[in-house]
Amino acid sequence: MLWEKVTSKYEIQEQGSVEWFLGIRVIRDRDKHTITLVHDTYIDKITKKFELEDGTHPTTPLPSEDLIKNSGEATKQQIKSYQERVGSVLYTAIMLRPDVAFAVSKLSHYLTNPSDQHLKAVDRVIVYLYRTRREGIQYGNYNGPDLTICGDASFADDQETRRSSHGYIAILFGGPILWKAARQSTVTTSTTEAELLALEEVTKETLAIKRFFSELTLDLGEAWNIWCDNQQTIRLVVGANERINTRLRHVDIQNMWLRQEYAKGSIQIRYLETSGMPADGLTKKLTQQQFDHFKKLINIHDASQKITEG
Repeated sequence: MLWEKVTSKYEIQEQGSVEWFLGIRVIRDRDKHTITLVHDTYIDKITKKFELEDGTHPTTPLPSEDLIKNSGEATKQQIKSYQERVGSVLYTAIMLRPDVAFAVSKLSHYLTNPSDQHLKAVDRVIVYLYRTRREGIQYGNYNGPDLTICGDASFADDQETRRSSHGYIAILFGGPILWKAARQSTVTTSTTEAELLALEEVTKETLAIKRFFSELTLDLGEAWNIWCDNQQTIRLVVGANERINTRLRHVDIQNMWLRQEYAKGSIQIRYLETSGMPADGLTKKLTQQQFDHFKKLINIHDASQKITEG
């Protein structure tokens, strides 16, 4: 048995089923064959720290109005308060809550000079997390492939710098294991260029996951597909005689690197329409209906009943 093999090499104490790990609540439903990870105690802690338990109850992390650069100058106290809040929500966005990853990415642009609008926006994220604190990622009991990897970009959406947002997500056994929402490091001149940069980022992460799975001797028996919702970008990678026409040398190099990895068989690039793209919510602000759909795509579930029963 596995337990006997492990204990023969390491000194281990039997402590029963896992219920907590690094502040994450672990809920296992053996009948339904699911594991749900919830960050409710941490979210409770930060909400009380910033005295936001009695706030409104938003259904999405970001407000409807666009965030704009502060035309004035924030005080040292405002900067400190804002940075503490953003840092607090960043931790849970990285650890367990991909549904707030894009919101935190946007708010991080204003760390050195936040306005009252930015302070209200980060408070809204905290209150949203508090309202949904018993929601978490569920693994198991899913329909679809064992591994789904997606990348997406939103062209020139940053009004100040005209850099694009991009995001990617890897979903294993129904739940996300890796995700990122960020602003691209350079300005691109077309949607296709922005999508190529996003595809390069997710391909690098895919190759890293592939090596990690190999170390674990985990073979899912599936092709390493990366899903993209831009057909022109896909043609530039898989087309025999296709090549991007751009003055941006690094974009051309990234295009050729992607073609190389595709030719080697390291990855496959597949088309997925935007309505079914899990990475879409990591690149742009969504309406409530779109946001609810995004959470379903990434398997965010309400575990309130299981927590109460526990």
